[in-house]
Amino acid sequence: MRKLSLADLPDGGTPATLAAIGQGWGPVQRGGISRYDAPGHRTHPESDVHVHDVPEIFTIVQGAGVLELDGVAETRFAAGDLLIIEPGENHHLVSDGDVPLVFTWMHLSPVDAGSTSV
Repeated sequence: MRKLSLADLPDGGTPATLAAIGQGWGPVQRGGISRYDAPGHRTHPESDVHVHDVPEIFTIVQGAGVLELDGVAETRFAAGDLLIIEPGENHHLVSDGDVPLVFTWMHLSPVDAGSTSV
């Protein structure tokens, strides 16, 4: 897992920045935006293991909370943070801010043999 701030992005988050963040992976495969109103909301049930075989990038738009990574809740996040989850990392976001947690999520795609990453 890597944590960056929007201020760390040299060009404001253009496709070139996404390519650098996800170096070695293809373009965004799918994504969305989520909102959780209640403090303590966890993105997946506590009993679930939630992993992907591709990186996932979260951009925290509003709110704050803690990232549980491989069963340990120790990484704080707030609006303006980017969280880059590596393939195979068990991850869950838990909201604990005073305002609803709003974030975008993007799964990068594998690079096909013979093609280049973006």
